Amino acid sequence: MHLSTKYSIAVHCLIFISEYSENTKVTSELLACSAGCNPVTVRNIISSLKKNGILSVKFGTGGAAINCPLNEITLYRIYSAIEPDFLSKLIGLHSAPSPFCPVGRNIHKILDTSYEQVRNDLRKSLQSITMEDIIKEYHNVQ
Repeated sequence: MHLSTKYSIAVHCLIFISEYSENTKVTSELLACSAGCNPVTVRNIISSLKKNGILSVKFGTGGAAINCPLNEITLYRIYSAIEPDFLSKLIGLHSAPSPFCPVGRNIHKILDTSYEQVRNDLRKSLQSITMEDIIKEYHNVQ
């Protein structure tokens, strides 16, 4: 199982924007410097979050702002904005089991049920954590 680092960069950016956008023009370059990544990566993340309605970006001069209440931004919403089908890609199945083997012929059906439960559990967990929770934690560790 693997979740891309894009998600942690997205959360990093959202914390930064939440904390500093009122007094600072938050640009992709500034966010990239803070997150330690390439500005193109940040721009792609911002674009995805903007399409989902999480962020707004001022045209021309730039500057990102959070577009909705923090308690409406769940980790699931962030993940879905960046990669809509991330749950289906989370757990891979080998693609060519033998159709002549009883196990090979049925392995996908067998694993689909278990893997769907894992995906449902992860979805519920990600839906239960909001940016409001994460920013509270950010304030607690300072």
